[in-house]
Amino acid sequence: MDFDRYDRIRPIRWQGDRLSLLDQRKLPFVTEYVQCHDADAVAAAIHALVVRGAPAIGIAAAWGAVLAGQRVAAADGAQALAKLARDFEHLQAARPTAVNLMWALARVRRVLAAAGADWLAVLECEAAAIETEDLAANRYMGALGAALIAPGSGVLTHCNTGSLATAGFGTALGVIRAGVAEGRIERVYASETRPWLQGARLTVWELVQDGIAATLIADGAAAHLMKTGAVQWLVVGADRICANGDAANKIGTYSHAIAARHHGVKVMVVAPSSTVDMATAHGDDIEIEMRDPDELLAMGGVRTVADGVQAWNPVFDVTPAGLIDAIVTERGVVERPDTSRMAGVFGAG
Repeated sequence: MDFDRYDRIRPIRWQGDRLSLLDQRKLPFVTEYVQCHDADAVAAAIHALVVRGAPAIGIAAAWGAVLAGQRVAAADGAQALAKLARDFEHLQAARPTAVNLMWALARVRRVLAAAGADWLAVLECEAAAIETEDLAANRYMGALGAALIAPGSGVLTHCNTGSLATAGFGTALGVIRAGVAEGRIERVYASETRPWLQGARLTVWELVQDGIAATLIADGAAAHLMKTGAVQWLVVGADRICANGDAANKIGTYSHAIAARHHGVKVMVVAPSSTVDMATAHGDDIEIEMRDPDELLAMGGVRTVADGVQAWNPVFDVTPAGLIDAIVTERGVVERPDTSRMAGVFGAG
């Protein structure tokens, strides 16, 4: 497969003394990188959605840890780890739902604890490995997921799960890229994804960059689209997948999955194994991040709601495993996920 044809975007660039993050708040009309010189700046960028998408958040946090390490002196990794405790806490608190953030920081902590005098070089190598491994996993998942889709199919995706949300190629969007390249996918639809419009601003922009035709729909049009028979799969990402197969993803995914089940549309969740949290039994145990209600009360900085109106703004919801036909990771495909099938691939929590 010609990966390079469908893999042109890089949202994270390590510059040696700083981290450059493509500012996804300004896309699709402005392409601008935010320069982060320390861990606090990386944490702020993660929280402000400069960088978003579970894998990309984890990668950015790992590089944030490197920036933090460059500002301290320590005899070995254990001493450095003690000095960097505040930086790690700040990075981890930036987005509480995405398990990749905690996973990446835990991985960095492990190598630091065992490192000697060369701890800073070890830290940088680990951050680079997290990024490189993510890209390789995405390309492999793309092939695995595309193989499940019959030729001539239409797909719907929600939020942004492409290069912008990862090291490159994407998770759910990687499956779509691979499916288009193999001639399996003929029609691609993306829902707008209120209130931040990741589908409208980011996903269809990415597809245009790759020369893939995409049709944008309002979030509320998904059920009607499925009723027409235009799509055979709902393909989405995840910010956390539980031991029983429940999956947390961008708000609106759950309602799309309910509509898919009613209309006979299959549901595929695509995410790296770092997103799988076998220590969390089911979706009810996931902390759902609540964001500023003002995000719902305005559009593009212009208020659209009368004064005095209240807003409820959860940024994720949980799709029960019973609504999911396949979970695709670089470790393999879990069809009709449940606790037993998940444990067979990922082990016990």
